[in-house]
Amino acid sequence: MDKFMDRPWFLRFTALALAIILFFSVKAEDEKTNRSGIGDAVDIIKDVPLEVYYDKDNYVVTGAPETVDVTIQGPSSLVQSAKLLKDFTLKVDLREETLGRHTLKIQTENLSDKLDVKLEPATVDVLYEEKITQTFRVDPELNERLLAEDFNVVKMEVEPAKIEVTGAKSVIEAISFVKVSVTGDKGINKSFNQKARVRVLDRDLNKLNVKIVPEEVTVKVEVEEYNTEVPIVLRQRGVASENVTIDSIYTDTKTIRLHGPKKVLDSIREIVVDVDISNVKESGSVELNIQKPKGVSQISLDKIKVSVSATVKSLEDPPEVSMDPADVENVTKEFKGIPVDVTGLDNQFKSFFRKPENGKVNLTVTAKPEVINTLSNSDFKISVDASKTDSEGEYIYPLVVEAPDNIAWKLSEDEVTMEVKLA
Repeated sequence: MDKFMDRPWFLRFTALALAIILFFSVKAEDEKTNRSGIGDAVDIIKDVPLEVYYDKDNYVVTGAPETVDVTIQGPSSLVQSAKLLKDFTLKVDLREETLGRHTLKIQTENLSDKLDVKLEPATVDVLYEEKITQTFRVDPELNERLLAEDFNVVKMEVEPAKIEVTGAKSVIEAISFVKVSVTGDKGINKSFNQKARVRVLDRDLNKLNVKIVPEEVTVKVEVEEYNTEVPIVLRQRGVASENVTIDSIYTDTKTIRLHGPKKVLDSIREIVVDVDISNVKESGSVELNIQKPKGVSQISLDKIKVSVSATVKSLEDPPEVSMDPADVENVTKEFKGIPVDVTGLDNQFKSFFRKPENGKVNLTVTAKPEVINTLSNSDFKISVDASKTDSEGEYIYPLVVEAPDNIAWKLSEDEVTMEVKLA
């Protein structure tokens, strides 16, 4: 054995084998070291907030994403530290930029230089604009299909009625609607208040990203049953006493409001109130009940005041005349329905007769038969002088009569009552 190991070729072979083993050992170590230098960990950190630096008091930036995904590669310890601590920052800075559109590269802060960093997205397209504030009126809306049958919305009010909207100039200029929607269960049949959030929309009804002050308003909704207004018609009933003449019947209440189903109300044209004249002894007023029509749920009033104007004559006394007849052959004739003219009233006013209601009076004439037989209503002119009337109100005017000569006459009314209003 000793002789074998002492041979030169054996020593050479052993040295060669050791050299080869040493070479491959060193190479393997170098490859391990090289692999560690390339990076032994890769990870993705999702939804990292993006900071945008600009003058937030006076300007607005749109288009920048809120978060960015970050892919990091490098030594395992650095990758794990960055992922757990998230103590780095992603930012774009517009403080030195001009207004308008910009494409900016996202910058990183506080990330190790030994990490390979990739961002998604790596750049952002932003619009840098002036911030403005503008006042808008809020329009309320309610789906009328939510209302109960035969009910409708009388009025909707918003408090406050106006709001302030702040945002980018281009966005503010795109505002077409500022609305607040009222909701509720189907079958709404009474008034209510509701708080609701304001929506700011463009012309395509897209919601706009703006600041609203206040964001919530109160909507007052006034709901009532279907209703309509119809006239009140006075109708005489009965027969007046022999010595009583009914000159006029009138009421200051001209209309009444009815509530109920639309089909019922549309069939009612007027409300008739009967006035019994059989017991009238003199002029005066009376309070009469109004009967609610069938199918009507509510009426605005159940009583009205009716005024009756009457002339009471003595059956024993002959009619008085304005002059004594010339002889006993004279006869008497009553001319009925002579209209009363209103003279001197300023054009800014218009007049309405209250008593007599139709604006006509009767004239009893005494004259010789051959004279009276030639007379007609057109031979008499009866008028009032309203030239001194200078304001609205109710006035009593004395009657002025122009009649042919050689007759005696007496009016059924010595004066008329009129209401004067602005034209």
